[in-house]
Amino acid sequence: MGILIDSSVLINIERAGMDLSACILGHEEEDAFLSVISASELLHGVQRATDARTRARRLAFVEGVLAAIPVLSIDTATARSHALLWADLARRGEMIGVHDSWLAAACLAHGLRLATGNLREFRRVPGLEVAEWH
Repeated sequence: MGILIDSSVLINIERAGMDLSACILGHEEEDAFLSVISASELLHGVQRATDARTRARRLAFVEGVLAAIPVLSIDTATARSHALLWADLARRGEMIGVHDSWLAAACLAHGLRLATGNLREFRRVPGLEVAEWH
């Protein structure tokens, strides 16, 4: 089974000044992926930097991530999974963040586990296998 890495994990690694390989250490047996949604979130963090030095540091980290981890696009299978998940969560009154719902849908559509530091949101998603990574 592969694993989709949530941006929360990568943001924590960048903030701690750790190397990206530390994130994958101990999980080499799984194919790791990044959602296009998480790629956008990371790039957004670069754009929100308040000074040039922080922006440069973040950009270097994000570009390293994008070069090292394959990015999954939103395909029709993910769109179908998202529509089902969105309707189910709305019906139960247990909505999660819009970006998080796309990540969960990608995992469900492609048989992936989700590595995240945000268990609270993702535990509401039936059938989603979640791994807590810090």
